[in-house]
Parts: sequence; structure tokens; C-alpha cells
Amino acid sequence: MKNIAIVLAGGSGSRMKSKVKKQYITLGNHPVLWYSLRVFQESPRIDEVILVCGSGEEERCRREFVDTYGFSKIRKITAGGKERYHSVYEGLKAAGSCDYILIHDGARPFISNEMLERIFDCLADCPACVVGMPVKDTIKVRNTEGFVDQTLPREHLWTVQTPQSFSYPLIRQAYDKSMSLHYDNAEQRQEARAQINEKERLEARTITDDAMVLETMMNVPVKLIEGSYDNIKITTPEDLAVAETLLGRYND
Repeated sequence: MKNIAIVLAGGSGSRMKSKVKKQYITLGNHPVLWYSLRVFQESPRIDEVILVCGSGEEERCRREFVDTYGFSKIRKITAGGKERYHSVYEGLKAAGSCDYILIHDGARPFISNEMLERIFDCLADCPACVVGMPVKDTIKVRNTEGFVDQTLPREHLWTVQTPQSFSYPLIRQAYDKSMSLHYDNAEQRQEARAQINEKERLEARTITDDAMVLETMMNVPVKLIEGSYDNIKITTPEDLAVAETLLGRYND
């Protein structure tokens, strides 16, 4: 079995209101990105890591995370694309072939070995799973006039996190199908779209995560398993403050 983790580290971090991109901001004694890379480095379940960074940052990532910290499992560093799904696709292509792929946001520093074990236990029985947690708040749907349209049953609602984990051939096929909608060559694009029905085409416009690519393009169900309420994504200065507090629970 060969398992690869794709770590996405190409975000601009505009909401962080910092000149330093969020994945490079110091948390404790290390960059935010260091924490998830360390977990993958130390996990016996992960064979390789593909780091997807911003264009022009490849050498910086090699210097800071491979040379400085000795993260030997980082076998490839590649530039991402304009949108998240472009970056994921670059990571999938760089992977070549493997059995399972884990796709993780580098701005989520608090994954754990226990979480990875739960993921691989799940993958033994189904080809796709994502970590998440039940929502704590009541969720209401707001209509265009600003009034409550409906209140959703909380017991069925989860916030979705990463890693999102899949059989590699399956998620690669789903992404190939999704990305075929974006061929630059008009003839290729027309041929690809002829194989995708209107429903899939409309749904593809609203895809927000990797699980949804699989659900939409391949009609494959994705299992939700427990992640952690600590598994936050650092996006704003407020998130960074919470992360500093959470850091005390983890060995640095």
C-alpha cells in the first residue's frame, strides 16, 4: 500500500491582514505549516508528502521545510493554481499513482496521529471519507430579504474539515472529469462537455471541497468521521489567537 498526503499551502491569506501568508506565520516556535507536516512525517501510515505552494515559493518551501526541518517525506514541491481545486489537481497529477490520497489544508495545524488512524480504519471499508464534527450552534437559512427561511435540524449537520481522504484512482478520475470542463482548447472542451450531463455541469459550478467533486462527478457517497473541534483552520487574526491557546495542549 502506498499512501500520499497532499498539503495545500498556496493561500494568499488576505483575511489574516498580514504581510506574511498565514501558512508561514509563526505559531509557538514554528510556522503554522510545520505542525501538519510534522504529523505526516512521523506517521507510519504516510509514505510521501506532496507540498503544493504558491507560484515562485517552491525553493523557499524546500529550504524551510525540507532542509531546515528534515521533512524527508516531502518528495515533491509543486506550484498550485488560481483556485483551490486547481491546486488540488496539480497535487493529484504530481502524485502519479498510489493507493490512497489525503488532501489537507496546511492552515489546519492540529491534526493528530489518532485522527489519521481513524481515517485509515475507515478507508479499509469505503473508498472516501472526510473528517468533521457535529455543529454546536443552531443553523438557520436566510432568504434574500434577510428573514429566516428555515431552521435546519442540528443533529444532521456537521462542519467539514481536512484531511479529506480517498482511493487515489477514484478521486483522480473525478477530478479529471471535473477539470475537463476547463480545457483551454475549445475542441477538447466541447468533446468533454458532451460526456457530462447538464445536471453535473450545473453542480460543478458550486463545488466547494474535494468530497463534493467525488459526489458530483462520480455519484460516490462519502463517509463523515470524527475529526476534532481543535482542528481549526487559521484564516483570521482571531483564529490565530485561538490557535495560540490550543497549542498548549500539544507537544511542541
